[in-house]
Amino acid sequence: MEWIRNGKEPVLRVNERDGLVWLTYPALEEQTDFVHGFSTRLGGVSTGHLSSMNLSFSRGDDPEHVRENFRRIGRAIGFAPEDLVFSDQTHTANVRVVTQQDRGKGYLLPRDYTDVDGMVTNVPGLVLATFFADCVPLYFVDPVKRAAGLSHSGWRGTVQKIGKVTVETMEREYESRPKDILAAIGPSICRDCYEVSADVREAFLAAFDERAMGQIFRPKENGKYLLDLWEANRLILLEAGILPEHIFVTDLCTCCNAGLLFSHRASKGMRGNLAAFLGIRE
Repeated sequence: MEWIRNGKEPVLRVNERDGLVWLTYPALEEQTDFVHGFSTRLGGVSTGHLSSMNLSFSRGDDPEHVRENFRRIGRAIGFAPEDLVFSDQTHTANVRVVTQQDRGKGYLLPRDYTDVDGMVTNVPGLVLATFFADCVPLYFVDPVKRAAGLSHSGWRGTVQKIGKVTVETMEREYESRPKDILAAIGPSICRDCYEVSADVREAFLAAFDERAMGQIFRPKENGKYLLDLWEANRLILLEAGILPEHIFVTDLCTCCNAGLLFSHRASKGMRGNLAAFLGIRE
C-alpha cells in the first residue's frame, strides 16, 4: 500500500485493522469528545468497480454489501451505523441542523429532507456522514461548545462558500466562536489533477477577489485551468474567522491515489463512494 502524498510532511494518519484502512487527522484525534474518520476503498465486501469499501446505496451495489461495509467501518472508527445521519448532496450550500429526531436517517430510515450538503449538530451519540469521490470534505469541531459540522464542497459548493455557511450556522445555533473551531479539509482531488473549463473560472470570479483567483487557478495552454479546491476552501475558512493554525489541509488526493480512494475523474464515473464521519461522543 503506497500512498502518493502532496507535501513534505504527512497530514493524515493511515489506520489499518484486519485489512480495513481508514484515515484520520491527528489534530482532531486529540479532541477526545469527538469521533471522526474518512474511509478508503480497502476492507469491505463490495466487488468489481465498487470494490471493496463502497459506502453508497445509489451506485448499484447489493444493499447488504453496503450495510456490511458500514458495520465494518463503524467498528473500526468507533460508532454504530444506527447512529448515522446522512446528507442528501446536490451541490448546494444548504446546511441542516441535525437533532436527535434525525438519528438513523439515510441508513435505517428514509430521509425526510433533500438538498442538504452540510450538517451541524450538538447532540452526543449522533454521527454525521457525507459522501465523496473527488469533492472536498470539510470537518468542523468546536471543543468549547461541543458542536460539530460536516460538509460536502465540490466546485459549486466552494463557489457558494459552504464552509463559511457551516461556520455561520454553528455560530447561530450553538454560539460557537470561529476562533475556537478546528477545521479539516479532507481527501479530495488536488490541483494537479483537476482541470476545469473557463466557465468554472467565471463562476468563481463572483465569489473571490483577484488575488485569491491567482492562488486557486492556474492557466493551461489548452485554454483550460487547474483548480485548487484545497486552497479555495482554506481561504473560505479564513474568511469565516477560523485561525490559520486551526486549519488542517489534506495531503492525499483521491485522483492520485485512485487505487486506494474512489475518484470519479480517474474512474470516469465507474466507482463507489467514500464517506466522511464526524460525531460527538456520549
